[in-house]
Amino acid sequence: MKQMKKGYNDLGFAKVDLLREERIGQPEIIFCENKHPEQVIAIIQCMMESGCNVLGTRVSESMAGHIRQHFPNTIYNPIARTIKIILHEPELTESHIVIISAGTSDLPVVEEAYETALFLGNRAEKIVDVGIAGIHRLFDRLEEIRKARVIIVVAGMEGALPSVVAGLVDKPVIAVPSSVGYGASFNGISALLSMLNSCTTLSVVNIDNGFGAASQASKINKLC
Repeated sequence: MKQMKKGYNDLGFAKVDLLREERIGQPEIIFCENKHPEQVIAIIQCMMESGCNVLGTRVSESMAGHIRQHFPNTIYNPIARTIKIILHEPELTESHIVIISAGTSDLPVVEEAYETALFLGNRAEKIVDVGIAGIHRLFDRLEEIRKARVIIVVAGMEGALPSVVAGLVDKPVIAVPSSVGYGASFNGISALLSMLNSCTTLSVVNIDNGFGAASQASKINKLC
């Protein structure tokens, strides 16, 4: 049973923060992993009743199917593992975010970042598979990359690509280590440590956290 509180609705198992966008400029977004489908559905219903657009991350295909049964206008991106329900289209920024991946295997993180960036009202562009094993591919897109206001770079393995990009541009670079790689990559820890130890200036978010990178990039992109 919903209990109205100041600024949030108490569903018992969740307290839906309805004033988050007013407070920080971005709405509450649902992290769906480890939640029961019925819990996610109840949170979505609460948000929609308040007129909020909905974005959910870490959504399995099975959960997406349950959600669609209740909300047929749900859009599911199976690569990003995101769902969105748009009640009102966001106004997009003039400036844009570029999201770069070292390899095709990083696409789930890229897609999560892309969906989040769009949801938060940003123009966004993806440039994929331009890692350091064939660095000429990056140079072919450098002019486009330099036009962005913020750059997100996703890389696994040794995690070198963000450092390379940050050494070539005058824009903020947000690095995302991915859990892609063989055994000694330790599911992204190796890439994370490489990025934290970068000799170029960049910011680093958690492993596979495309959402967090796009959320921060959106705040930077919307600065006056």
